[in-house]
Amino acid sequence: MDAPTVLARLRAGRTLDDEALQWFARGLASGVVSDAQAGAFAMAVCKSGLNDEETAALTRAMRDSGRVLEWDLPGPVLDKHSTGGLGDATSLIVAPVLAALGCYAPFLSGRGLGHTGGTLDKLEALDGLKTSVSEERLRAIVGDVGCAIVGATDRIAPADRRLYSIRDETSTVDSAALITASILSKKLAAGADALILDVKGGSGAFMKTRAEAEELARALVSAAKAAGCATRALITDMNQPLGPSLGNAVELAEVLIVLRAPRPDSRLCALSLALAGEVLALAGRCSDPQSGARAALEALQSGAAAEKFGAMVHALGGPARLLDDPTKYLPKAPVIRAVKARTDGRVAAIDGVGLGQVVVRLGGGRLRSDDVIDPRVGVTGVLSLGDTVSRGDAMALIHAATDADADAAEGLVQAAIQIGTDAVSPPLVHGRVN
Repeated sequence: MDAPTVLARLRAGRTLDDEALQWFARGLASGVVSDAQAGAFAMAVCKSGLNDEETAALTRAMRDSGRVLEWDLPGPVLDKHSTGGLGDATSLIVAPVLAALGCYAPFLSGRGLGHTGGTLDKLEALDGLKTSVSEERLRAIVGDVGCAIVGATDRIAPADRRLYSIRDETSTVDSAALITASILSKKLAAGADALILDVKGGSGAFMKTRAEAEELARALVSAAKAAGCATRALITDMNQPLGPSLGNAVELAEVLIVLRAPRPDSRLCALSLALAGEVLALAGRCSDPQSGARAALEALQSGAAAEKFGAMVHALGGPARLLDDPTKYLPKAPVIRAVKARTDGRVAAIDGVGLGQVVVRLGGGRLRSDDVIDPRVGVTGVLSLGDTVSRGDAMALIHAATDADADAAEGLVQAAIQIGTDAVSPPLVHGRVN
């Protein structure tokens, strides 16, 4: 077996068996497969797809390319993953909520991919905080605090670690098969007892329609269950940002608002509660998702979840007193500029990819895998679908490093937020895949 043989089979439309995919995953991990061959593989899969059996086999192969964790803890080990969206910082809320309720949440998270932000980048907006830790340190933090949001070590699904960055550079992110294998290889390697997936569909997601999101959700749940992990997926809306802030430090500020003063009617808080409720029910910690969501809200309102978050931040090298005065520790952009509506009306549509690219071009995301992120920049105060505006009202605020950057971003934000006469705000959760 060699890379040209695997690529030739893909090009010819022949089915890839377990042996071929196991070899290719090991080759990705060891470096035997070159960057060019990995990019060709990703492009071929993106164009032609894989069937269910091939997707499940690729997932297992990438999981088995490295170490698979096992846990011996007094409570269930739970995990959560979102498929990528704008203003989505739910992992930073769900993990401490679960820890406050006696569960354990070792979340192996990722960095920004394409136009969407990364959970690790948001956390590392805090000076001194490092999300790259050893397995021993991960186990210590999870055992002591109850949650840890970190990057996968080199030993966890190394095949995915390699392919993940290549997908970003080769515009092969939006493949259901590659997304499934990438997400689940890390999640299954993390050793969770139960997993909740947030599969997004809409203008700001990789899956643009509800049908595409449902297809991906079914593939994810099927592959995870085939590997022995109890899994459920919510299909959620991404036709508008989940929260009003897009970036790294600015999204972390939104997380701290939810943790310190939760408002269940806000989209970010509401989805965090729903996801926590689902995985608590899946793990048998409550009778149904609704009672799980109520328990999650109590963990927020009591301050227990905030305490867990603060302890996790400090254990990862961040400030010890973050919750006392978050503004003291979050970096701020030197230029803040309002983008004003040019006409009266209502917010009729939001180009999520366009807004996400604004953040990337401001320096808050990556055009290349080795780009350095500016944690200060982003967009805040983004209006929601259906909001009424008058000419001259602020539709969003740009946070930029320079006036020139703000100038370039202003027109892009104007183009991304469409003002019209009719507007509909879609439901946050479209459905569930069990």
